[in-house]
Amino acid sequence: MAGGRIKKTKATRNRAPLGELCNGTMVPVSKPTKHYKALEPVIRIKQEATEQECTAEVQLKDIIMKEEALCQAFSEVLNDVEPHNDEDAKNPYMCSEYAEDIYAHLKELEIKHSVHPNYLQGTEITEHMRAILIEWIMQVHFKFHLLPETLYMAVAIMDRFLQVHPVLRKEYQLVGVASLFVASKYEEMFFPELADFVYITDKTYSKAQIQQMEMTILCKLKFDLGKPSPLHFLRRASKCSNADIIQHTLAKYLIELTLLDYAMVHYQPSIIAAAALCLTQKILSCKAWGQRLQYCTGYTEDSLVPVMQHMAKNVVRINNNMTKFALVKNKYSSRKLHQISIIPHLGSDVVLSLAANHLKDL
Repeated sequence: MAGGRIKKTKATRNRAPLGELCNGTMVPVSKPTKHYKALEPVIRIKQEATEQECTAEVQLKDIIMKEEALCQAFSEVLNDVEPHNDEDAKNPYMCSEYAEDIYAHLKELEIKHSVHPNYLQGTEITEHMRAILIEWIMQVHFKFHLLPETLYMAVAIMDRFLQVHPVLRKEYQLVGVASLFVASKYEEMFFPELADFVYITDKTYSKAQIQQMEMTILCKLKFDLGKPSPLHFLRRASKCSNADIIQHTLAKYLIELTLLDYAMVHYQPSIIAAAALCLTQKILSCKAWGQRLQYCTGYTEDSLVPVMQHMAKNVVRINNNMTKFALVKNKYSSRKLHQISIIPHLGSDVVLSLAANHLKDL
């Protein structure tokens, strides 16, 4: 540029019309090249594939939306079924976030440590002798003011041990004493001393004998004592059903009667607890066994009927003096336990009808 004038350079090429530019080269729009004609089927296939992908994406979105709607509906149903643990969630000692896993583990343990029906068959020990020993263990348990879990564990240890290691009649009480000694060590914070167990047997067995039987039991059971009791499952079921103290105590009474019933040794603790609460609802005319309790316990009402029949049989037998093992009834007739064993509801038609099948054989 000189003197304010623009110096002309070589003539520039006219700008190509818009839409005909391709890397600076003019390409006629109306006349496709041979290369373009060769790619036309490929382009068409890609376009069809793209359209199919779009259609599939739309369908997938519809499916996802439907699944989300179903999940929402299922969640709303579960809100009416699952136990609400709002208060427990605020208490770290309740471990409410682990409740499902804990009870699933307990159900695995009860199957692992199950007792076979008629396990005393072929031994010197009879059903009557078993009931006598268990009632004696109950007396010792009451005298020492031990926890309820200790009683159930002692009976479970004794039954599990005897089904794998039969003993002579003269050693049977020794098995019961050692089982209670082991259970008290497992459950109690302050358990009775060995000398107390020697004293309670009127020195029938020495310290060395009890210790030797204790070691034999532990070795035969491989030191695996983690079988849950019906009380573990009953507490959860009672909470799910919002049971009051009367309902919970009556269910405990029905459960404790089962300890003396040899015909019920093979029933799992979880189904015993569920059946006790279900029978309690029937006896006291409470609300029916609903979906929430079915979810909490894992049992339908129909599946609990055989167990409830046995429980009703036990109630009728003890109320009609058809058995001499009345310790449990006397225990639950106290005011401390709301005199639950002598309420008139236990003589209702509901109990009699459920017990009818088993009473025919008596």
